[in-house]
Amino acid sequence: MNTDNLQIQIKTFFGLEPVLAEEIKKLGGRNVEVKNRAVNCEGDLGFLYKINYSARTALKILVPVFEFKAFNEHKFYDKLSKFAWEQFMDVDQTFAIDATVNSERFTHSQFMTLKMKDAIVDYFQYHFKKRPNVETRDPDVKFHLHIDRELVTISLDSSGDPLFKRGYRKEQGQAPINEVLASGMLQIAGWDGKGNFLDPMCGSGTLLIEAAMIAMDLPAQIFRKKFAFQNWKNYDSELFTKIKEFRINRIKEFGGKIVGYDIDARMLNAARQNIEAAEMEDVIEVKKQNFFDSKKELFPLLMVFNPPYDERISINDDDFYKKIGDTFKTDYPNTLAWLISSNLEAVKKIGLRPSRKVKLFNGKLETRFLQYEMYEGSKKEKKQ
Repeated sequence: MNTDNLQIQIKTFFGLEPVLAEEIKKLGGRNVEVKNRAVNCEGDLGFLYKINYSARTALKILVPVFEFKAFNEHKFYDKLSKFAWEQFMDVDQTFAIDATVNSERFTHSQFMTLKMKDAIVDYFQYHFKKRPNVETRDPDVKFHLHIDRELVTISLDSSGDPLFKRGYRKEQGQAPINEVLASGMLQIAGWDGKGNFLDPMCGSGTLLIEAAMIAMDLPAQIFRKKFAFQNWKNYDSELFTKIKEFRINRIKEFGGKIVGYDIDARMLNAARQNIEAAEMEDVIEVKKQNFFDSKKELFPLLMVFNPPYDERISINDDDFYKKIGDTFKTDYPNTLAWLISSNLEAVKKIGLRPSRKVKLFNGKLETRFLQYEMYEGSKKEKKQ
């Protein structure tokens, strides 16, 4: 593997590709290309470590190591059983494979995964008279198999556990928002740590914690204990330590306020536990407060939230979204507010025209991330 110029593929959620591309450029990625749910780029081994540690909207980071065409499963097995697997793992290491298959020839991803496992095991048995073990839960080396029609790509997964697992979430509510999605939403909304932030329906606190991490420029994986690349044969621990130290030295003080409201005491308790795990009790304040009875207290203010959609959490109140709009209009003048919802009919009851709409997916739910600009007085007066 040429570690000076790695081809790197970074997976993300639909709709966050431009945000991720921007992050990767800022971190020093070369030849950055936006793909569907992914961003491709080039960089050296140090850059690979850096993006694993720092990129907020990355789900997993892959390094393609072998590509070929196969028209049937025999050809597929044949190619893999001749590949020099000892470049990337020792016979005493455990391995796992995850697969994405989009092909009319190969329709069963589990079967193809099994074929690849057989090829790897048979290779080691033939050359080293010993078989490596498969370990799905916590493997030493993780491979990713991607089949697109006849094109087969084998990649090394440099991340291991998905990168949304930041390590601070100890408690979760009924429908917690994914950490990567939360960070992507904040970046789309323009949150840069200048001013103040409010999540008026904060649940277990993910948006609050991600907002604080952005405001202080904390690396996304500061709490993570291990990455898959640390088991690679070419792992450079000195280089990784230097990269972490450099990033940690960039952490900055935050002078604003980050506040969360919720009406559910259990949710607030979960939020407090997560905030404590993230060591952010000094930065984030949560309180029991009904948003519909609240008034704007922070100036300037960005508001981002994930109200119940009536999908995973039921809303017993027909006027729920109407109340959101009324509260915006009467109690939050000169505020930029963003909310995400899959209930596109209910959103109309807000009674305000969104100034931006971004299509995102929250799990399998298609949603819109909507921006509302509240002015004091009319929009015409504001423009004048």
